[in-house]
Amino acid sequence: MKVMVVDDEPDILRLVEEMLGAEGYEVIGCLSGEECLNKVEKEKPKLILMDIMMPGLNGWETTKKLKQNPKTRQIPVAMLTVKYEKEDKIRSFQDAKCDAYIVKPIDRKELVKVVRWLTEGVV
Repeated sequence: MKVMVVDDEPDILRLVEEMLGAEGYEVIGCLSGEECLNKVEKEKPKLILMDIMMPGLNGWETTKKLKQNPKTRQIPVAMLTVKYEKEDKIRSFQDAKCDAYIVKPIDRKELVKVVRWLTEGVV
């Protein structure tokens, strides 16, 4: 099952790939929002994990574009970010229409739990 990870930090991409790869997921890494938008229709991931703070298109802008596109709007998006303020979460859910919110540093158990929930409906 494919999971797309969008983060401008290559170390985060590797870490998430390690964590989810061990659980049997295929991880597609993107270093920017633009790269995500260019790859998403071809790759058809079951889930997108999205960093908020990235140069160019940030995670909120990228998620809004995904949710406005009829071909990608059904793909769940979970924010994966260091931003933990209430306002950031509100903006993520209300404005960008994300489906879940995970705060870095990444807790492996929480990450896997959210990924399973959003891809398989398993809690």
